[in-house]
Amino acid sequence: QVQLVESGGGLVQAGGSLRLSCAASGRTFSRYAMGWFRQAPEKEREFVARINWSGGSTYYTDSVKGRFTISRDNAKKTATLQMNSLKPEDTAVYYCAVCIFNCGSYPGGYDYWGQGTQVTVSS
Repeated sequence: QVQLVESGGGLVQAGGSLRLSCAASGRTFSRYAMGWFRQAPEKEREFVARINWSGGSTYYTDSVKGRFTISRDNAKKTATLQMNSLKPEDTAVYYCAVCIFNCGSYPGGYDYWGQGTQVTVSS
């Protein structure tokens, strides 16, 4: 019922920036939380950031604090992850996701997922 499509990934040098976007379609409502996760090869899917339905509350994993910013535009049904000062350890496939209730930092709590977009940071 909800489709999510990520875009904006690519190859950048360490210290560079990328802005990821997530476009929602289908039967979507503004009152849901959105999150960004990432998964590197041979690693488990990892929480990156989340934002509540109003956009007034955000939460980040420690490794990206001060470098990444999550935002959303409910009118346009989009979410954005601005990534600055990128490091090689940020290399992963990045996924956006939607959580309806009881949201947190665990992938199992999210109800809908995008297909992912590759982010590669060279040293």
